[in-house]
Amino acid sequence: MSIHHHRKPLSILLEEANAEGSGTLARRLGAGSLVALGIGAIIGAGLFSLTGVVAAEHAGPAVTLSFIISAIGCGLAGLCYAEFASMIPIAGSAYTYSFATMGRLWAWIIGWDLVLEYAVGAAMVSISWSQYLNKLLMMHGMHIPTAFMAGPFEGGVINLPAVFIVAMMSLLLARGTQQSAVVNNLIVILKVAVVLVFIALGWSYINPENLVPYIPENTGKFGHFGWSGVLQGAGIIFFAYIGFDAVSTAAQEAKNPKRNMPIGILGSLAICTVLYVLFGHVMTGLAHYTEFGGAHDKLAPVATAIAHTPYVWLQQAIILAILAGFSSVILVMLLGQSRVFYSMSHDGLLPKVFSDVHPKYRTPFKSNMLFMVFVGLFAAFVPGKVVGEMTSIGTLLAFILVSFGVIIMRRTMPDAPRAFRTPLVPLVPILGIVVCGVMMLALPWDTWLRLIVWLIIGIVVYFRYGVKHSKF
Repeated sequence: MSIHHHRKPLSILLEEANAEGSGTLARRLGAGSLVALGIGAIIGAGLFSLTGVVAAEHAGPAVTLSFIISAIGCGLAGLCYAEFASMIPIAGSAYTYSFATMGRLWAWIIGWDLVLEYAVGAAMVSISWSQYLNKLLMMHGMHIPTAFMAGPFEGGVINLPAVFIVAMMSLLLARGTQQSAVVNNLIVILKVAVVLVFIALGWSYINPENLVPYIPENTGKFGHFGWSGVLQGAGIIFFAYIGFDAVSTAAQEAKNPKRNMPIGILGSLAICTVLYVLFGHVMTGLAHYTEFGGAHDKLAPVATAIAHTPYVWLQQAIILAILAGFSSVILVMLLGQSRVFYSMSHDGLLPKVFSDVHPKYRTPFKSNMLFMVFVGLFAAFVPGKVVGEMTSIGTLLAFILVSFGVIIMRRTMPDAPRAFRTPLVPLVPILGIVVCGVMMLALPWDTWLRLIVWLIIGIVVYFRYGVKHSKF
């Protein structure tokens, strides 16, 4: 029996969407709300942290070109996501789409991959959170000892602030505190304001000499400046765009998914790309790209850049806004992760513990606690740059599989109703696969090694447990 026969029927998916009575998720989100949701999930640690790493080690001022290449890959994948989101307008992400279209094994691979993406993503953001917290304390004459600010690979013992924020957000999720739309929107406004203020105030203090040469010469090693650096930078900075797929998880709550899902996905992507390019330009214009490479400064480049303007007083306000913004991103990533495992467990592919719901709080609390430990260990001991690269490779793989899914689905289910159709199939999905594939190939080989090890563990779990217990 081929794996294609183990598909989850569309009819069952749509039934599940309405399981708890027809009106569980009200279709209230217009295009504007979806764009805001996307921007809220996209602007985070990638922008405020990895921009500095990529400028210092890979692309120099051409970090702006890395952002543009990443955006093209995201845009092509985004068009494929939009078709899925409008066709299967239920809460869920690439895992659910794959189960309906490509079968159980591919769904498992994407689900397992997404869990890595969300787990290491949350860890990456928490590591950056701890760096910015320390910056804030230093402004008030205090600091956290290095031993408790970094893992053993970076000359410390354990990153305690990172563990703390992961634990706090996990407990919040387990309690089921609904991070209401109002709070989320406030944080979005705060984050976008920080970016706009930084661009507006920093623009007139750009030192043109910092931007020459725009693409520093390659050092003779692939990925260290030159065009290979811009490409490798694009693969790493791809992390900064993760989040637009969060829009696709809200398909069930969109007023008019046919029109609004593509606007939400592609609109948030377009706005963030423009902000990112301007942000990267101002940042490398204020401070020379070599200044972002210091060991403790690596993940807090905004503070380094602002020091070159008279607005040093702004640093505290901006850092507070970044800390609030990071907290919401960690929350969304931990939420997404527990949702994917909840769906996989619900389908029988993982033990029931992952879909056990708390009798009072109605949350998958056991899953939240397990992930608190798993993500906490990453945050405590693994260097931030490694974690960021792992997240990027996981997301790129998910985007490639979603693009493949659209091609497969057009062949196997040509007559299924599609509210939004990806244009120029198979050209757009193939271009998406190629652009994301090139960015994956440009990532360091050790990042590939970690991905392969993670997927091998996943395949073992799938054949030892998933196949025997699957409901489909």
